[in-house]
Amino acid sequence: MDFLLSGAAACGACLFTNPLEVVKTRMQLQGELRSRGTYQVYYKNVFHAFYTIGKVDGLSGLQKGLAPGLVYQFFMNGVRLGSYAIIESSGYIHNSDGKVSTARTTLAGAVSGVVGAVMGSPVYLVKTHLQSQSTSSIAVGHQYKHQGMLHALRAIYKEHGVLGLWRGSSAAVPRVSVGSAAQLSTFSSSKELVLELQVFPKNSWLVALSAGMISSVVVVLAMTPFDVVSTRLYNQPVDHLGKGQLYKGFADCFSKTLKKESLMGLYKGLGASYFRLGPHTILSLFFWDELRKCYWGFR
Repeated sequence: MDFLLSGAAACGACLFTNPLEVVKTRMQLQGELRSRGTYQVYYKNVFHAFYTIGKVDGLSGLQKGLAPGLVYQFFMNGVRLGSYAIIESSGYIHNSDGKVSTARTTLAGAVSGVVGAVMGSPVYLVKTHLQSQSTSSIAVGHQYKHQGMLHALRAIYKEHGVLGLWRGSSAAVPRVSVGSAAQLSTFSSSKELVLELQVFPKNSWLVALSAGMISSVVVVLAMTPFDVVSTRLYNQPVDHLGKGQLYKGFADCFSKTLKKESLMGLYKGLGASYFRLGPHTILSLFFWDELRKCYWGFR
């Protein structure tokens, strides 16, 4: 039940934040391996990107990749949050004095994140391809020609086999493990702090909401460089053997981006990342906490 509640919570958040994921993906691919001032800027900021995509691709363009996004959130976060809930209920994340251990919650979050990332990698690959697809006048990054989630999965499997579906997972593991460790450790600690300060009543939904807001800031700052690398590895063109034509792997993409675009290149789309990851973190953790309370209350 922990896995189902966790997956449902993540899907609820995804419905609201998928347009922000489209914007974030496009901004992270814009000017790929190009120095500032040497490429055309189609998306000046988050709000301009929203307007441009809505105007050129239509409102449906802002919900590209929704199907794989929902599948990814259900399975990846179902496994990630479900695993963490089991670890939490076992008492592992608490010290002998009953307080939340930062080191243990970080480790538990990272481990549960890695498991979820590996399982969800094929669907995340397809989601990235679909969200980067756009009209040629505002296209950024490599453009695939998938017609939908199932068509994309079949095409990748037919051309590159089972291993082709897990291409880019080398970036997904550090991305999700860092993000998950930051998210779950700060959420547990923040919730404990809010309860200790007695800002809100113990069972108030505002406890989970405020803890999620604190957690989202830490998540975005820690995760964005890994998110940029992950997006680029998933979206890069490949040869007939399935090998990337731009990057050899995680370390190569990280170093090339840093060299060509400086540190700012690794934080491309930071605003979009917060507008997407912030609400998603807040909503998914809030839904997760509330659904678990409802379930245990009705048992």
